[in-house]
Amino acid sequence: MENADGTTTKLVTGDAGYVLEDVPHLTDYLPDVPSYPNPLQDNPAYSVVKQYFVDQDDTVTHKIVVHKDSPRGTHFRRAGPRQKVYFQSDEVHACIVTCGGLCPGLNTVIREIVCGLYHMYGVTRVLGIDGGYKGFYSKNTITLTPKVVNDIHKRGGTILGTSRGGHSKSKIVDSIQDRGINQVYIIGGDGTQKGAAVIYEEIRRRGLKVSVAGIPKTIDNDIPVIDKSFGFDTAVEEAQRAINAAHVEAGSIENGIGLVKLMGRFSGFIAMYATLASRDVDCCLIPESPFYLEGKGGLFEFIEKRLKENGHMVIVIAEGAGQELLAESLQSMDAKDASGNKLLQDVGLWISHKIKNHFAMQKKMTINLKYIDPTYMIRAIPSNASDNVYCTLLAQSAVHGAMAGYTGFTVGLVNGRHAYIPFNRINENRNKVVITDRMWARLLSSTNQPSFLDPKDIAKAKREKEPANGLLENGYSENKN
Repeated sequence: MENADGTTTKLVTGDAGYVLEDVPHLTDYLPDVPSYPNPLQDNPAYSVVKQYFVDQDDTVTHKIVVHKDSPRGTHFRRAGPRQKVYFQSDEVHACIVTCGGLCPGLNTVIREIVCGLYHMYGVTRVLGIDGGYKGFYSKNTITLTPKVVNDIHKRGGTILGTSRGGHSKSKIVDSIQDRGINQVYIIGGDGTQKGAAVIYEEIRRRGLKVSVAGIPKTIDNDIPVIDKSFGFDTAVEEAQRAINAAHVEAGSIENGIGLVKLMGRFSGFIAMYATLASRDVDCCLIPESPFYLEGKGGLFEFIEKRLKENGHMVIVIAEGAGQELLAESLQSMDAKDASGNKLLQDVGLWISHKIKNHFAMQKKMTINLKYIDPTYMIRAIPSNASDNVYCTLLAQSAVHGAMAGYTGFTVGLVNGRHAYIPFNRINENRNKVVITDRMWARLLSSTNQPSFLDPKDIAKAKREKEPANGLLENGYSENKN
């Protein structure tokens, strides 16, 4: 099936509405590529495992909440080691590249790809590409060994460096070909994975025996299909420190307001989960839920009400919230960064001024507002225990997939099972908070804030929500809210 971006999806259908959205394999365009027994069967670490290998027919269902008469729906190929591999250990020349913004867990993923290749498959040639996609043709490489990466998971950032943009398809594939690289591991967000899909298509067009594996990265948790992105748990945990500081500051002074801006350009998951985890937040503002400042039911009225009740309050705002209000106020331009992402104005600073000016003009109440922006502190820390385990499994899943000859795929957790997902499913839309869902209702119940929606907005949001029996979309795939 051809997708909007010109790529094709391998669809396998079965009984009772079963659909497998498969990922490409080297044998799709190189039918004579030889296979070899998987060396894991001789690995002493795996000698205690009852079943070394994932069954070739194992798949992971996209949607697990169904009705008794529902079709079986969309599935993805289960990740894990296969009985046959399509690379001999001594022929593998792998490379790893990190692109886009920083995120907790990047170094852990790098470490575990290197250690997985070395310790599970006996691969000894692994390069790190310095400085993102541009590093393929403009910078030096770093030789990666288990000794080099031994302690990097304890540090934030990425030892490989990163950058935005640089998707020069022909230059990148020329570099891959010239260096004799045959496995490419690409760690990055939606823009990076789009670039990975283009690189895969060019490699396929040239008929090269090169596996391209993606590991999706976004601190905002806005990548579709997968349960969550790595670094998200760490971000939510670290956000608690900022919220706690705001709560202490606000509670220590008369009519204190602690305002915390968290990441979330288009999706408010960090703000929502940090608010639910904290229980110190009085109001959470996210991009998916419009709000207004003045008039009855507006934010200013709610702030005044909460200050009269409690004497202080904490507001959490995602960086992408209220951008339409800010754009009207500042007449901002639609500027974009090197990755094609819209450059957002600082909504935290803007709303701080708006709140201060409103209460200064009203002269009914003197407020004391403290603004905290922990964005770069959160992005730059090492991953916590939960994310370290998740990063390890993602990295090993990518290594297993590439060794087994799969290519043009990304790895992710789908309903608690690791799966290989076609690039187009990762790139086709953005995961967002559903404001007609129970999780958002739980937040509103926790903070006791208004929804800032009028009845017409609520009715519209409910109409846009997936219908109760909407299990299949476009005849083959599913929504996941």
